[in-house]
Amino acid sequence: MLTEKWADLLNGNRRKSKHEPDRESLGTAAGRMEMERDFDRILFSTPTRRLADKTQVFPLDKNDSVRTRLTHSYEVSNLARSIGMRLAFEMPEKIFGKDHDELNVKRSVPALLAAIGLAHDLGNPPFGHQGEKAIQDWFKSHNNEVFGQESSEDFTNFDGNAQTFRLLTKLQILNDNYGLNLTYGTLAATLKYPTTWKNIERSKFKKAGVFESERSIAEDVWQETGLKENQRHPLTYIMEACDDIAYSILDAEDTIKKGYASFYDLVDYLEHAGADDEITKKVLKKAREKNTEFKKENLSPRELNDISMQMMRVCSISALINPVVDEFSNSIESILDGGYKDDLIKNSEANSFCKALKRFDLELGYKNKSVLELELRGSNYIKSLMTMLWEGIRYHESKDAFSEYAFQRISENYRRVFKEAIRENRQARCQIQAQLLADAISGMTDSYLISLHDELKPLYDGSRKIEG
Repeated sequence: MLTEKWADLLNGNRRKSKHEPDRESLGTAAGRMEMERDFDRILFSTPTRRLADKTQVFPLDKNDSVRTRLTHSYEVSNLARSIGMRLAFEMPEKIFGKDHDELNVKRSVPALLAAIGLAHDLGNPPFGHQGEKAIQDWFKSHNNEVFGQESSEDFTNFDGNAQTFRLLTKLQILNDNYGLNLTYGTLAATLKYPTTWKNIERSKFKKAGVFESERSIAEDVWQETGLKENQRHPLTYIMEACDDIAYSILDAEDTIKKGYASFYDLVDYLEHAGADDEITKKVLKKAREKNTEFKKENLSPRELNDISMQMMRVCSISALINPVVDEFSNSIESILDGGYKDDLIKNSEANSFCKALKRFDLELGYKNKSVLELELRGSNYIKSLMTMLWEGIRYHESKDAFSEYAFQRISENYRRVFKEAIRENRQARCQIQAQLLADAISGMTDSYLISLHDELKPLYDGSRKIEG
């Protein structure tokens, strides 16, 4: 029974093969399993490369050692793959059933986890979570002009997770309408919030991870993997935990690299915040020991600070991963049945340590004056550019010179998807236009968004009032 469930969850079939079985395959598997091919497709895709110029925490940073969305995604992918290796090699029968060899979990599970770790932030807009908020705010302030008397939570609550699913399944066009055409198993596991806003009240999740425009695709994915709306794929919990691990300790490391705090500030903070927590005590003990060793070397204060923080990072990741593996293996039955509540870290002994790290990140990193200033600038750029692109989307058929020009500056792929959607459902024109605007903005890098804004701004006289 356990193996049968996982056979569905690790479904290696693809949507194109199901809906267009007569389409000829290129035959490029070359000895790879399907989940391994998924990772490769994501790795070589353009949206993945764009993450190199998207903010993780510190916008437009010139220090190459400070993380971008791409380096963050690589790290989440690596952590997830490592946990997958442990599950598949150390406890395959407990997790996957006695017939686990039939599923080839030693290859498929680490590959799937690596793939969803790499893909999890693909839909995030420029300037991090402030970018998401800027898109939400623009749609809220222009609701009547865009949607009339209606409204759309897909856009007023715009979320990068839902944009990731749309990108993977529809926007990244090759020569068909299946996006990257990933396996059903991988697509199911990318859905951190497997519901739509229309059903959010019946959901246990705080937000929706599927736009209404991709509802039918999500339903197809759930059917093929034995899941249903509001039920997460079990491996999604691991990806979520790895994301938490990555940004809690690695964002702290970047805060220290930026000079906003020191290794000793972090030690003092954790000592105060986690005085009674055993994991915190163990990590701090090891970190202090290493720091004492390093002091004996001929290091500058800056080198000592950096290398001590590196060792703190190594000790912290290990301290966070082990409880995640234990919690997942001990809770596998409720996870598979869809009854598991909260998340792996929150339910593990690592919770206090992780929460303390996140508070440090917030207070000394995210709220730093220079970070807030850059985020505000980025937010203003996004809102201003959205106004100009909206005019291009709304009026490009009127032969107005600026509108035509602005419309042509949107990705050709996205415009093709937009035009096809309009042909199929003219009644939903306003929603489809809003979707194109969200696609265009979220697909940009930080620097490209600023560059396009500065290109369009002198050409835009702002004389046309946006009309509903």
